Amino acid sequence: MKINLSPQRRDGSLAVSVLGAVLSINGESFDFSQMADGDTLPARAINCEWFFGDVHKSAGEIELTLILPLPANFSPAQAFPEPLIVTSDGPVALPQPLPITEPTEEPAA
Repeated sequence: MKINLSPQRRDGSLAVSVLGAVLSINGESFDFSQMADGDTLPARAINCEWFFGDVHKSAGEIELTLILPLPANFSPAQAFPEPLIVTSDGPVALPQPLPITEPTEEPAA
């Protein structure tokens, strides 16, 4: 499965996992096992705010695009994400934000 990411500044979290042709997003499952090579599932047929664009299947591989929520402390890896090639079942590692740093107090002079 190839997952493209489309970054968008928004609060919220995204948890993705894969089990065969089933993609789970924040605990909701989407089963693409009925898709045949050459099939396209229009985005409007998927009732989920995280999908961005159609889902395609070509040469046995499902390709789709998900919105990647960018927090205020987003990282370059989140702002310019590489496509994720998923070859095994389980949680999908998404790009992580930069650490939140606490403001430091300057010593009194």
